[in-house]
Amino acid sequence: MTTLASAQPAIAGKSGPFRADQVGSLLRSQPLKEARAARAAGKLDDLGLRTVEDSEIKKLIAKQEAIGLQAITDGEYRRSWWHYDFLWQLDGVTRVELDQGIQFAGVQTKAEAPRVTGRIGFTTHPFIDHFKFVKANTSRTPKMTIPSPSMLHYRGGRKLINMGLYPDMSEYYQDLGQAYRNAVHAFYDAGCRYLQLDDVSFAYLCDPEQKQMLAERGDDPDRQGEIYAGMVSAAIGGRPKDLLITMHLCRGNFRSTFVASGGYEPIADLLFNTMPVDAYFMEWDTERAGGFEPLRFLPKGKAVVLGLVTSKTGTLEKKDDILRRIDEAAKYAPLEQLCLSPQCGFASTEEGNTLAEDEQWRKLEMIVEISREVWG
Repeated sequence: MTTLASAQPAIAGKSGPFRADQVGSLLRSQPLKEARAARAAGKLDDLGLRTVEDSEIKKLIAKQEAIGLQAITDGEYRRSWWHYDFLWQLDGVTRVELDQGIQFAGVQTKAEAPRVTGRIGFTTHPFIDHFKFVKANTSRTPKMTIPSPSMLHYRGGRKLINMGLYPDMSEYYQDLGQAYRNAVHAFYDAGCRYLQLDDVSFAYLCDPEQKQMLAERGDDPDRQGEIYAGMVSAAIGGRPKDLLITMHLCRGNFRSTFVASGGYEPIADLLFNTMPVDAYFMEWDTERAGGFEPLRFLPKGKAVVLGLVTSKTGTLEKKDDILRRIDEAAKYAPLEQLCLSPQCGFASTEEGNTLAEDEQWRKLEMIVEISREVWG
């Protein structure tokens, strides 16, 4: 099922975002879970795992196409984390074990993280081949998701950078921005025209408790947003004109829980008018995200994908409620600059959120249907 709404991008001359879109990650299939468990137990080699991944991703692509989505991902099926798998494959970054994981509301992640053990850089990356596989197996727009550069700083700060490597943190931010610039061009050379930077830092900066955490560890929470925006600008500034760059903002998404709360007002102007990003996937599925008033800062030529359908539960939203909320958002930004998606991925980590696969697909199908009704 292909509809006018899902087929036409919201920004002229770009490869997205589409009126009906998705953030990226999807619930891992049972065969994939079993294969990853077998690999971890030493009962399956790398080639065996990749064979299963290839097969399951092809099925996933076909399902996305069948329900009418135009932006096609691999569901992040080859990853265990939405961000760490990318970060610890950068030059100068190492995977390390920690004493404890990231604390969410009532649950904690695996205790591992990326540590900076050398000068940061980018030469090559397995994610390039991951993208090429999707591109080779869909006739629609292959979408690639990678973490924003701020994700190599926000979680651990200086304590996850080896002593003596970066006495001047401005050099750290400069190297990280340049590494990402090289990554962006590598994806482009591989044929990517729709690249998304996944980020929690900007939404976390709207939470007083998170700002206090930054201050206590020695960072300036009032400046950190500008520093991160500078890295993003360095990474994507001067990119080819036909490369769409979107950013997804989130307040945490692990096993249907969260970390932060607070509306976008403190960072809206910076977000929309400082960073050269084309569009923003923004979480608005609960009261924790505040109102739509920050959309008044959205300039012409950019788009916001409204994350009104939650990925955290299997309960299907009422269509009339979503339509009403789109109308509310349109009071602050033109309807033609808006799109619709889930508020986050369905499986930011391999564990996934607490809903069933058929519930996930019903939500995505509803998004396609609503977008056709609103924009089609």
